[in-house]
Amino acid sequence: MKAKAIVYCEKEFGKMDGKTANGLVRHSEKYEIACVIDSTKAGMDAGEYLDGVKNGIPIFHDFDDAVERLKEIPNYFIYGVAPLDAFLKEEQRKILLEAMEKGMNIVNGLHEFFTDDEEFTQKAEECGVKIYDVRKPLAKKELHIFSGRILKVNIPIVAVLGTDSAVGKRTTSIILVEALRKVGLNVAFVATGQTGLIQGAKYGVAVDAIVEEFMTGEIENAVMKAYDTEHPDIIIVEGQGAISHPAYLSPCAIVRGAKPKAIIVQHSPKRKNLGDFPYIPMPTLKSEIEMIEIFSRSEVIAITINHEDMTDEEIKEVITEYEKMFQLLTTDVLKYGCEKLVKGIFKAFPELPKNSD
Repeated sequence: MKAKAIVYCEKEFGKMDGKTANGLVRHSEKYEIACVIDSTKAGMDAGEYLDGVKNGIPIFHDFDDAVERLKEIPNYFIYGVAPLDAFLKEEQRKILLEAMEKGMNIVNGLHEFFTDDEEFTQKAEECGVKIYDVRKPLAKKELHIFSGRILKVNIPIVAVLGTDSAVGKRTTSIILVEALRKVGLNVAFVATGQTGLIQGAKYGVAVDAIVEEFMTGEIENAVMKAYDTEHPDIIIVEGQGAISHPAYLSPCAIVRGAKPKAIIVQHSPKRKNLGDFPYIPMPTLKSEIEMIEIFSRSEVIAITINHEDMTDEEIKEVITEYEKMFQLLTTDVLKYGCEKLVKGIFKAFPELPKNSD
C-alpha cells in the first residue's frame, strides 16, 4: 500500500523547477499523492493542468489550506521544487517545520541536506518524524569506482539522453518501461536523479550529488544491481542534463558507467536557451546527436519530443520533419505513446524475446 503524501511546489508546478512535483503527479510507485501545494494554480486538478487529463489530485493554496481540506493529514511532506540554487528561503523553512509539527515525515530532493540542519533535526526528533535526504550520498568508503563489470553485460541497455535538463528524459523513460513490459519484456529501470528515486525506482542513484571520482562507478553499480537481481531482458537508464551542457558532468558519467548499446534523445524544439542558463543557446538536435554518438560510441535510434509551447499541429509537423531530416523514429510519448519506440528497440535488438500472444 502506498503512503500518502503532500507535494509542495509553490509557484513552480508545471514549470522546469517543478519537475519533481510534475513527475510525482504523473507517476509514483511509492506514494499516493494527496495534493499539490501551489497558490498560483489553486483550485485546479493537477493532472488536467499538466497533461489535460484529470487525475483527481487537487492543487491547494498553501499548507494550511491542504491540512484543512484533506480528510486526514498524510504521513509524508515532499519538497517538490528542484531549483538550480537548491537552497531554502525562510518562508519555506517555516512550512517544513509546520509539516513536522503535524507529524509528517519530510522527503527532500535538494542538494541542501536537511539532516545536516540542526534546527530541522531537533524538530524532527521532537515531533517523532524522519527526514529523508534523497540526494545525500553514502560515505565515501561505501561508494564504488568503475570496475568494468558493465562490459560483461550481454543484454540491451538503452539510455534516454537529451539536449537540456528538465526536458522530459525521466518521463519518457518511465512511459517506455511500461510500454516494454506490456509487450512481455522483463524490464529494469535505473533512475539517475532525485525525482526517479522519490517516485520509487528500485535501482538508481542521484548521480549529481556524488564526488566526480565515484560518479561512473556508482552508475555502473546501480545498473549491475538491476542486472544481477532482476535478470532482465533489457535495462532502461534515465539520463541527466545533456552531454553538451557546460554545467553538468552527470550525463558523461551515465554514458561511461551504463555503457548503453543504444540511445534515445529527448528534445524541446521550441526551447531557445538552456533552461537554467538563459544566456546560453540550446544546442541543435543535430549537434547533440553527433556529440552523443561520438562520445558514447553507440547509436541514436530514436528522437522524442518535449512539446512545451507547441500546438498539436506543430508537434505533428516537427515529427515529420525530424523523421525526414534524421532518418530516425520520432514521437511525443505523452501525446502518442511508445509504439514507435518499442518497434525501434525490437529492430535494434532482434535478439529480444517476442511475446507469443
